[in-house]
Amino acid sequence: MSISDRDARTASRTVPSRVDAVIVGAGFSGMYMLHRLREMNLSAIVFEAGGDVGGTWYWNRYPGARVDVESLAYSYSFSAELEQEYEWLERYPAQPEILRYARHVADRFGLRRDIRFDTRVTAAAYDEGGRAWRVRTEHGDVVTARFLVMSTGCVSVPKSPEIPGVGRFGGRVHHTANWPHEGVDLTGLRVGVIGTGSSGVGVIPLIAEQAADLTVFQRTAAYSFPARNRGLRPEEIAGVKANYRAFRKEQRESHFGIPVPMPTRSALEVSPEEREAAYERAWEIGGLISLMYTYTDLYTSREANDTAKRFVHRKIHQMVRDPRTAADLCPDYPVGTKRPCLDTGYYETYNRENVHLVNLRRTPIAEITETGVRTSDREHALDVIVYATGFDAITGALTSVDIRGRGGVSLRESWRTGPRAYLGIAAAGFPNLFMITGPGSPSVLSNMMVSLEQHVDWAAGAIGHLERNGLTTIEPTRQAQDAWTDHVDLVAAHTLFPETDSWYTGANVPGKPRVFMPYAAGVGQYRKRCDDIAARGYPGFTLSA
Repeated sequence: MSISDRDARTASRTVPSRVDAVIVGAGFSGMYMLHRLREMNLSAIVFEAGGDVGGTWYWNRYPGARVDVESLAYSYSFSAELEQEYEWLERYPAQPEILRYARHVADRFGLRRDIRFDTRVTAAAYDEGGRAWRVRTEHGDVVTARFLVMSTGCVSVPKSPEIPGVGRFGGRVHHTANWPHEGVDLTGLRVGVIGTGSSGVGVIPLIAEQAADLTVFQRTAAYSFPARNRGLRPEEIAGVKANYRAFRKEQRESHFGIPVPMPTRSALEVSPEEREAAYERAWEIGGLISLMYTYTDLYTSREANDTAKRFVHRKIHQMVRDPRTAADLCPDYPVGTKRPCLDTGYYETYNRENVHLVNLRRTPIAEITETGVRTSDREHALDVIVYATGFDAITGALTSVDIRGRGGVSLRESWRTGPRAYLGIAAAGFPNLFMITGPGSPSVLSNMMVSLEQHVDWAAGAIGHLERNGLTTIEPTRQAQDAWTDHVDLVAAHTLFPETDSWYTGANVPGKPRVFMPYAAGVGQYRKRCDDIAARGYPGFTLSA
């Protein structure tokens, strides 16, 4: 166990009864929120369900867990000293390297003393008379705070599979989002992986190298682009560090939170030869957005998107030898309307003799049995089942806490037909509640580090405005909230995103309202709106003394 692990697990369980702010979650947003509040001389405590900092990167330890944004861009920008001193190793760092970074930040800024680990917040209720939040934890702690900041992350509540007989399997069972910290030895075993989203695409190639036999159960094929991962070269690190301020400015003004040249032409106004060459260049560069930012209309025109779709399908057929397997791996929805995956050797894995793909559209799962998985045509005998079934994304971590605002109205109940939040950061009826990268913000359509820093800075700015002006609460009006929600819907309607069932729309969770939750106009445009609202004294919010 590392020093930071020991520090985390032996941290004092003393919990103050009153603070200026309670922060829920000690991932990257929670840590930065704590740092900002300290700079403002405000007291805060962080409750974290895990045993250390890192959030998503504390829990997701499955083999192949790796970020899909380059390390030099997926990092804090608030401290020039931190930027210069920290040394990243890979272009796309794996989970251990990202967790190392999170621990370094916690140590460098002395954050752990105000974090209570292994403590899950269960409820928070707003006291209208006292104008404060009363926050409860699983250990019976009750803390009163003026401000409640939900830094719970967009992909932090694992989604359990809805398959008959899940509890009957007699072998070992693992979920990618709760992978054992000590690791898992699958040598010589028959393994089944259910799910081929980002977690599945990451874990499947590495399990294939270890297991005697691997069966992949795929309901919906994923688009996966080559990561082209490698170690970082000293000269490229030095180049970015020498120009970090300009680079950060470009990040904040970009569409995705990653500076890339914006396309100027439609995919339909160039020759097929030119278009093919452009897609080839993007494919060779690799990364999450190279291909999708080749032309202006890949997210807005089905006809344009089809050109990219056909290109990726050809690539899959080139990499996968068996024609039927290759065809099964080709998605039938527009490219990019589910978050694309990054991989190293994912498609080539299906050329291994010990790997088998089961297309659940053709032969759906009937049940989990004591010995394996039974589909409509046969039973697959297994020793281990790995569920890569994703998350209740964006809203799941917010509604899993019993948050009650004015009049005892619960956030979960007020969102029963879909989430409604002004700017994706605050909700009408819930004074002094801030949601970091909540529904209605760019969140998962962006480099999360850029978005979470912007949200934390905005929330800190709003709190500072209250403090300087002798005000007590800030709360959006329902009119402003409804107008923003309508705007988010309108922007999405001009894209292909709503056409696809995805976790962006909540379609992966039975009973969840089907609403496109992120803001699709981009990081730069969103920041301008937020900055303008703050500069004009927070129109759309009610501020009271």
